[in-house]
Amino acid sequence: MDVVQLSRLQFALTISFHFIFPSITIGLAGLIAVTETLRWHTRREIYDRMAVWLTKLFAITFVTGVVSGVVMEFQFGTNWSAFSGYVGDIFGAPLAAEGILAFFLESAFVGLILFGRDRVSSTVRWVAGLLVAFGTLLSGFWILVANSFMQTPAGYSCYPDPNCGPTTTKLVLTDFWAAVFNPSTVARVFHTIAACYVVGAFFLTGIAAWYILRGRNLDVARISLRMGIVAAFLFSGLMFVSGDMQTREVAAQQPLKFAAMEGICKTESGVALTIIAMPPTQACPANAGGIALPNGLSLMMNLDPNSTIKGLDQQPDQSLWPPVMTTFLGFHLMVAMGGLMLLLMTLGAFFLLRRSVERQRWWLWAAVLAVPLPIAAVEIGWMVAEVGRQPWIVYGLMMTTAGVSPGVTAGDVLISLGAILVVYALLFFLWLYSLRKEIIRGPGSAPAQVEAAVGSTPRKPVEPAVTSAAGAMGKGGR
Repeated sequence: MDVVQLSRLQFALTISFHFIFPSITIGLAGLIAVTETLRWHTRREIYDRMAVWLTKLFAITFVTGVVSGVVMEFQFGTNWSAFSGYVGDIFGAPLAAEGILAFFLESAFVGLILFGRDRVSSTVRWVAGLLVAFGTLLSGFWILVANSFMQTPAGYSCYPDPNCGPTTTKLVLTDFWAAVFNPSTVARVFHTIAACYVVGAFFLTGIAAWYILRGRNLDVARISLRMGIVAAFLFSGLMFVSGDMQTREVAAQQPLKFAAMEGICKTESGVALTIIAMPPTQACPANAGGIALPNGLSLMMNLDPNSTIKGLDQQPDQSLWPPVMTTFLGFHLMVAMGGLMLLLMTLGAFFLLRRSVERQRWWLWAAVLAVPLPIAAVEIGWMVAEVGRQPWIVYGLMMTTAGVSPGVTAGDVLISLGAILVVYALLFFLWLYSLRKEIIRGPGSAPAQVEAAVGSTPRKPVEPAVTSAAGAMGKGGR
């Protein structure tokens, strides 16, 4: 492989590994905010233990994500310096905002919940929980703004060639808000954040189901199971709504990517919606067949069963086509996974309404085994977005081959790729080890004063047992 292919492989590895952790922490942060709100409103001790336990799981994952993200970001300078110079004026603002605003917001207030909860009022701690959730959303937003610009650039001018010809050396920011809210930002943020909440909800549901199957930590497990099922059911449905929004945006802004996603090789009217089919080859001689709904795609996209859908043949130069088979397979696998997740949580919601979910051991085991499913789905979704953009690194402006660092050789990338594999394998082991240890330890048992109030300030004389228990759990968990 040449330096471009190796650099792409290395970046794909690092971002795929890194994205595991933000997808979990964004979802967990929302659940922490809900739990802290319930603790603050009801003053029930059980929500105190649950919030601290969830925050420990968040912190373990957050720290791992920070380390893996640092490795990933170094590649902008080492492997992709030409790309960094080209978009640096645009990317500087959102990436700085993500680091200065979002990252420090998350890290500071997670520390307050874990280590300062006995030193602040109940209201301050509740606000800290909300700010952790807001920080994760803000972090995701700014990263997705940068990525959306690569997909649908806006709010820029080209230097020194205002016509953005081959002599262009960089893009210059001319309209900050147009760049931030470029044509794909809203749909991408909506869909990605919904998917991350699904990840967090499945994560909590799986752990709670495991506790119930083992007969452990049942008080917290039952609340966690209900909360996880409701969140997973709602956001799994919302994920399809947001996914439809993003698919329509792709069809409008990146028609070649859309054609590859749906296997539309030839422009036709009354196009069927493919359900299951053999993926088309790169030459794409004919539209994907297989099991399909007649006229379904035309109806879904344009509310007209006989409307025309543009195929890959709209671009005669096949070198500008994305990898057709990979994009098609990835898109349909992602949709299938989303449908499976929605089905599982629809059944869970049904059993929950019938108050029989804890007796459905097969469903509880399915919930445990399904924890990696939404993580895999978001990874594949990201792959579809990035592979489908090829051969462009900035859509319509800069080719991927032009973005690599000129002084880096294939051997350099191979050496660094090997080192990253070793580091990431160690990180993954440490994350799983720490996570397993904290899950086995669990949220602890209720103190002697069952359901004692945690009050507005943890130093009130009526609460010493609760405060001491919470402090002991915090120290034990570290």
